[in-house]
Amino acid sequence: MEDVKRILVVSRSTKHCKKAVDYGISLAKQNGATLSVLHVFDDPFGLQAWSLPVVSLKEIQEEYKKMQDRARSDINRLIEAAEKEGISIEVSITDGDVDEKILHFVKDKNIDLLVMLAHEEGHLEHLLFGRSVERIIRKLPCSVMLVKKEPGPTE
Repeated sequence: MEDVKRILVVSRSTKHCKKAVDYGISLAKQNGATLSVLHVFDDPFGLQAWSLPVVSLKEIQEEYKKMQDRARSDINRLIEAAEKEGISIEVSITDGDVDEKILHFVKDKNIDLLVMLAHEEGHLEHLLFGRSVERIIRKLPCSVMLVKKEPGPTE
């Protein structure tokens, strides 16, 4: 493996990203590398721009905010476990276009290796995000490690 000093783990679903984070932690330990975790919320409905006084819309916005809060909490638990092992992790949680945010982070932080899940987590995510894994791989200036995790039964 080439000299890997800066590793980025991309999280889009904290329910499924633990394995990718574990790989990132292991690789950071082995290579003495810095580790970053980027969680990007892609608001597929454009809720941030809507200000209509519709009750159901407010409920959707509140649920979206709860999803963000749960993701922050989930990532913080993963990070706390790693920091107990002496690994320092930079966490970035943001909104926006997933591909653009990842590409910008990789270029801005001069990332050597990107670690992300190799599959779509479910039918809804596939519908909303499409084939962003393939799209982002083509654009990245760094190496990519795809972590295979077979999806479980549909819930």
